[in-house]
Amino acid sequence: MLRIPVKQRLDWQQQAAEYGFQFHTMYGEPYWDESAYYQFSLQQIENDIEDPTAELHEMCLQAVEKIHADEQWLQKFRIPEQHWDLIYHSWRDEEPSLYSRLDLVYDGKSTAKLLENNADTPTSLYESGFWQWLWLEQQVDRGNLPRHADQFNSVQEKLVNRFSEIAAYYQINQMHFACCQDTDEDRGTVQYLQDCAEAAGIRSDFIFIEDIGLGDTGVFTDLKDNPITDCFKLYPWEFMLREAFGDALSEAGTHWIEPPWKALLSNKALLPLLWQMFPDHPNLLPSWFAEDTPALSTGKWIKKPLFSREGANISLIDNGEQTDLSDGPYGEEGYIVQAYQALPQFAENYTLIGSWLIDDMPAGISVREDSSMITQDLSRYLPHIIA
Repeated sequence: MLRIPVKQRLDWQQQAAEYGFQFHTMYGEPYWDESAYYQFSLQQIENDIEDPTAELHEMCLQAVEKIHADEQWLQKFRIPEQHWDLIYHSWRDEEPSLYSRLDLVYDGKSTAKLLENNADTPTSLYESGFWQWLWLEQQVDRGNLPRHADQFNSVQEKLVNRFSEIAAYYQINQMHFACCQDTDEDRGTVQYLQDCAEAAGIRSDFIFIEDIGLGDTGVFTDLKDNPITDCFKLYPWEFMLREAFGDALSEAGTHWIEPPWKALLSNKALLPLLWQMFPDHPNLLPSWFAEDTPALSTGKWIKKPLFSREGANISLIDNGEQTDLSDGPYGEEGYIVQAYQALPQFAENYTLIGSWLIDDMPAGISVREDSSMITQDLSRYLPHIIA
């Protein structure tokens, strides 16, 4: 695993405008960075990332089987009691999932370790599935990369195939897509998924989450008062289950992508459960609920809220002394602690691997780096190759 400087495409920003990549720069800081790339060997990809990703995902599904009908675990995961049946039936009915992203600590030499499962609303999908592949093809064609350079990336192909399967499962030919207002990144991600769905033969309609209504009949509606029967939402389940319209979820009849059972996998409570179910697994870090943690007075631990996103509200506990590493709005729901595992550094950047799954199958990776040890929403995205 190497970080290698490379000549940038002189026209990449013009192409970004043509392809709708509007969030390559955010708040004046570069998000997409092609001044360098990360190089992996095929063995590193297949043995150290792809195989563990598949195994970890299967372990996560076993955890859902354990949680979904267990009141004690549903309480631990802070799932509101009025929604337990929603989660139970979503899992038992085998409602289809589209995608997930496992965040891994990996340096090219040591065993990859799972930091968390972004199973509900993972972003950087457009950059992973399309944009970095375009970069690879053009850099090879222009002689800036070796002709044999490849990439671990079947994201787009698998997305289109999975949308076809979801359409067949629900017998649909039209789907709504939704995200919050005022976020170019989320809107770009959802537009990419609309494009993939349309390539699978599904008509798409877009609506902002804030504009979804509830009709007199208890059905969710769009701005034209059309019923929302099937919807991809880039919006967290932990928010949906607690909002004013949350009580309507069970009776509204909407098929959601991601389905309600994914609320269990996107929850940091998953980490101590996995450690309990698979103690000393080589791809796991010791993890505990904060209230159950033995001997925090020694060693290094990372403290995370159950619902934290984009690296918010993370603290370091070092021999009993707590240092806050990032602020944010989370924490009232409770915390877990996870054994400290430093991200590897390349050219003074802390590097994180995001390993994508589409339709339960490993499909590619994203590489993010930051000058801080916490990967957040503005951390840079760099392409990768297999050589």
